[in-house]
Amino acid sequence: MTVYLGSASPRQNALAYVAGAALMTCVTAVALLVLIRAVGLDQPSQHAPRYGLRLGIGILALISAAVVIRRKPPAAGQGKRGFMSRLISEPTPKTAFVAGLLLFGPSATFLAAIQVVATAREGLVLTSVTLIIISVISLLIVLLPLAGYLAAPEATARRLGAVNMWVRAHGKQLLVIALMVAGTALILDGAVGLISRS
Repeated sequence: MTVYLGSASPRQNALAYVAGAALMTCVTAVALLVLIRAVGLDQPSQHAPRYGLRLGIGILALISAAVVIRRKPPAAGQGKRGFMSRLISEPTPKTAFVAGLLLFGPSATFLAAIQVVATAREGLVLTSVTLIIISVISLLIVLLPLAGYLAAPEATARRLGAVNMWVRAHGKQLLVIALMVAGTALILDGAVGLISRS
């Protein structure tokens, strides 16, 4: 969002980015709901926690943290630019829309939230309202900066730029901490659940 709000056409690019993110989020929510119900994963038996899966995901998170720690940054001038870097290097509404689509693919927490809605077996109105709420919460990360920019363009752009620089400087450490905390929590939850069930 920082790139789009700092571009030559900030409003058009930011709105296109939000549109791509919203489209991906809404289509994914509805598609997952329909898929879960179509293949029978909305049965009451699907409510049971999957402790083994949580344990496995926790172990994968800790392995991922170790890989990130060991990975050395590319030498200056030798790093290949990734697809997303090339996509946002010269922002246009079209590339912003595509970036929104790509960056807002379903996350694990989003999938879990949709699974809860699918297994609740509520009526159409309550299910629809819940999906909208989940989608809006998922989109807050792009909606809040856009709202701030529309209210106070210069101050928001300045603050987002400072946050972006801080995240770039500390991104690796933040990723490692997040993976380690999530991995440890999932391993503990999975292990305790497996032990209590046996």
